[in-house]
Amino acid sequence: ADKDGRTPLSWAAANDHKAVARLLLENGVDLNTADKDSRTPLSWAAANSHEAVVRLLLENGADLNTADKDGWTPLLWAAANNHEAVARVLIDNGADLNTADKDGWTPLSWAAANDHEVVARLLVENSADLNTADKDG
Repeated sequence: ADKDGRTPLSWAAANDHKAVARLLLENGVDLNTADKDSRTPLSWAAANSHEAVVRLLLENGADLNTADKDGWTPLLWAAANNHEAVARVLIDNGADLNTADKDGWTPLSWAAANDHEVVARLLVENSADLNTADKDG
């Protein structure tokens, strides 16, 4: 790991290097190792809209609901960044739709605040809680 706790798998996931990620996984790397900000390789792949790497990590047992130090899960990263395909993969694999970050914002809160209509619709259609309030009410 580097000075920030980022592992080679974390870097491969963040940069959409599926072949390298697969090589690391085939050689026994821990796919849930988090960096100093508690971000996992899956979190990095989801935040950067790398659907193929997200699928690879999930197929190998990545924890899809691990939150970072700010409470951001892979689904929250995907929703906030309008990554519909990644959000769909995470939801289809059982991601918690209502996990809130440290400020009480859920994936639906972020999608709505950023006018990400397609991702918001996806969350609503999959029964995200429509009435959650952030820490300010």
